[in-house]
Amino acid sequence: MDKATYDRIEGYMLAMSDAYAHDSLHIYRVLNQALKIAENYAEVDRDILVAACLLHDIGREAQFKDPSLCHAEVGAVLAYDFLRELGWNERDCLHVKNCIRAHRFRNDSVPDTLEAKILFDSDKLDVTGALGIARSFIYMGQMGVPLYSVDENKAVFDGTGETEPDSFFKEYHIKLKKLYDGFYTEEAKRIAEKRRKFIKDFYDELLDEVSF
Repeated sequence: MDKATYDRIEGYMLAMSDAYAHDSLHIYRVLNQALKIAENYAEVDRDILVAACLLHDIGREAQFKDPSLCHAEVGAVLAYDFLRELGWNERDCLHVKNCIRAHRFRNDSVPDTLEAKILFDSDKLDVTGALGIARSFIYMGQMGVPLYSVDENKAVFDGTGETEPDSFFKEYHIKLKKLYDGFYTEEAKRIAEKRRKFIKDFYDELLDEVSF
């Protein structure tokens, strides 16, 4: 990808980024991680990968304004339209679109190309370990979700109940602890496994500290 094309795509991403857990720093971490994983695969189309990484969260603002929307679905369409306007061919635009649609953990799309799998893995690695905890706190604070909730007797919900209120503990059981077995590339699996114990220990310690 030439610098002029990269700059155009980066500029569009920056214009669409928010200032919270999915800000531009998240995008750059995902891109850098993806390029590192891609070093293991000579067959990777790096133009597709770079474009998909830069644009994968451009639908976030739409989802924030209307939670019924899926940012992956919205972002996929926005990315397709933008790249077509840049003059990219139909095949490559569709490829990027499909990568973005399949990157979200909580939807039914499954990454079916190497580039899509690398984007998925890189995005999910950014929610593992200490960084994942920090980003979860930022996002939950933005959304008004508490650290933990209590029942009528002031006993702390541990996050395992289906009907209990949203909290960090519930997010841990719904998403954070499940990420570690869902990677596609060997490099991502290796990195994630190193971080698995940390987040489990953090959850156990935090639950112990707030429970009386």
